[in-house]
Parts: sequence; C-alpha cells; structure tokens
Amino acid sequence: MLTPEAKAELEKQQYRIVGSHSAVKTCGWTKNMINGEGGCYKLKFYGIMSNQCMQMTTSISCANRCTFCWRGYKAPVSKEWKWDVDDPEMILKGSLEAHHKLLIGFKGSPKSNKRAYEVSKDVKHVALSLTGEPITYPRMNELIDKFHAQGISTFLVTNAQYDEHIKNLRPITQLYLSIDAPNKELLKEVDKPLFTDYWERMNNSLDNLSQRKERTCLRLTMIKNVNMMEPENYAKLIMKGSPDFIEVKAYMHVGPSQNRLSRENMPLHEEVVVFSKILEKNLPDYEIVSEHISSRVVMFAKKKWKKDGVWHTWIDFEKFAELSTSGKDFTADDYYKKTPQVGLSGKGTLDNMPADKREKYLKEHPEAYVFVDEKTDELSFYG
Repeated sequence: MLTPEAKAELEKQQYRIVGSHSAVKTCGWTKNMINGEGGCYKLKFYGIMSNQCMQMTTSISCANRCTFCWRGYKAPVSKEWKWDVDDPEMILKGSLEAHHKLLIGFKGSPKSNKRAYEVSKDVKHVALSLTGEPITYPRMNELIDKFHAQGISTFLVTNAQYDEHIKNLRPITQLYLSIDAPNKELLKEVDKPLFTDYWERMNNSLDNLSQRKERTCLRLTMIKNVNMMEPENYAKLIMKGSPDFIEVKAYMHVGPSQNRLSRENMPLHEEVVVFSKILEKNLPDYEIVSEHISSRVVMFAKKKWKKDGVWHTWIDFEKFAELSTSGKDFTADDYYKKTPQVGLSGKGTLDNMPADKREKYLKEHPEAYVFVDEKTDELSFYG
C-alpha cells in the first residue's frame, strides 16, 4: 500500500507501520496524561483514560483528501480496497506492541508519573481514527470482536463515504461520522472526495447511522472562513443522522494541513462556542453539555441523556465489555454513566494566553471575540 517515500514520511512523523496497511501513533493526550498534564476531551466527555488509549488505523488509504487533515498528500488514496488483507490477530498484537514501544521512553523519564505509565501498559481503549479510512478494512468486524474480547473499547471515526460498511459494522462502543460541510458544493471543496456521488453517500451514511443501536456521534470540524456557516443546514444533517452526541471542534493548524490552510483558518475556542450556541437553537432535541478548551471543542447530547436533571454521557466500560462479549443484543441505554463535570466555563483560548500575548492578538484582530460569561452564562465580548 505504501511507497517507500510515503512510509519514510509517516515514520518521520512518529507513525509506526503495522503489517501492510495499518499504523499506530501515540496521541499527544496520552503523553500528557502520563506526564501528569491532564487528559483529552474524550476523558471529560465520555470517561476514557487517555493514558490507556491507543490511537491507530486499519487503513492508511482514504477516499478523500480533506484540506484540514494532518496527513500528507503522499499517503495513498483509493475508493476500493485493493491491497493485501492482513490477519486481524496480527494487527491487534502488532498494534499493541508498537504502541508500547512508542511509550517506553516514559519509563525512565523524570517528568512522567510512574503510576500513570505503569497503568498505560494495560490498554483499555482504541481510537480507530488516526489517518485514512479504517472502516474499509475487509475484516474489521473480526478485529472489533478481538478488541472487545480483550476488554478494549472501540471508538471508530469514518468519513461517511462508505454507507454499506456502516450498516454492516459490528456493534462498537461509539461510532463517529465526520460531517465536514453543510452543503454539497462546500463538501466537495473541503473534503476533495474521489467518489462522484459523495453527497448521496454521506446522506445514506447518516440514514444508516440513525439505525445503529450503540452510541453514535457526529463530528463537525470547523474551519474559519471556510465551513463555519449555515448552522441551519448542519442541523438538518444532524437530525437525519440522529446521533446521541455532537462534537463541534476547531480545525487545528498542524501537520501537512499547514500547506493547505492558514493559521487564520483555526478558530478560537470562543468562536467555536458562539457557533455552537447558534447551532443549538436549530436543534430542539439537543443541548450543549460540556467543552474542552485546549482542544477547542464543544459537546452536545440528546436530551434523553439528561436523566432527572443530571447528564449521563460517560461510559460504563466494564458493563460494555460484558455486553459486547455476551452474544446478546444491547443498546446505548445499557452502558451509560453520570457525567462528573458539565457546562461552559466562561473561559476560552484567549483566557489561557498570557496577558501580553492576548493584548497583541486582539490588536491584530480588531473584531470583538466572544466568550461565555461564567456568572451569567451569556455571551460577552473582549475589546
């Protein structure tokens, strides 16, 4: 699948290739948690322990060349699987081995929390979202069963171009669809899809997502001055997919995406909050639940997850492990937990900047940036 040049580029970026088509890379939040510097938004929203999470993919190839993606254009693209098909057991073992090797340096690091490092050896979660399109791996269902048999939860992200794969996927812990634009023309501009029927595929994927029984989520990656518009049309797509959760997340100006987009395209957390507040008005069945400022992301949930006035967006992973290996049918209602921390803090990207940098930023950006006042929960303005 990979040319020597593409493989060398990925390895330079700290990817580790597993077999002929899979890859592993340590997430920055996994490193942060081992160093005692906090966990990712999936910890705050869903209860995933970042130091026990492995980030990987079963396919380095993709059917899109998304402008905001951190992968380089040397990585392969294809509409169909036309490679060898590696054994699921080999992928599982090889991925875990590569993941542990990438973390071994923390063992002797004076900066790391030794307990957090020791716990990281016991992987409890896999994020199938590193790069490429993991859902196209022909033996994905077998691999999912193997993860679950080892007590490893599964979070899978797909680009919504493989509607039949979504329909036929085994139950997983949480299934994500990326919805990258509110209309057909803009989706073509943002995702640069290989499929000519990309819009129909996305809509079919949303229809199929709405029929799934496990937890589902739509992720909207916001690119300032590009796709951060038409909230009413995003809302129509969201209602079609009927996900349990929505993540409205800022595009991050990292990796090869820097060659395609500018830093000005990366919205502040304040701007993500403002767009989310507008989007919420178009979604009567959803409410904003929480945020993760460092990741510039806001999370919504269906109101059904607010039980007796208390949000329950976290996952009972022990219960899920039991259900996923029981051979019995189950639904998202069978493995939820109370969310410990909810609400918007009233803080934002600008609040986290040193005063001199914040002042400089605002001088360079004369428009007023909006934040949520922590006392009134109302939108207020800098400047």
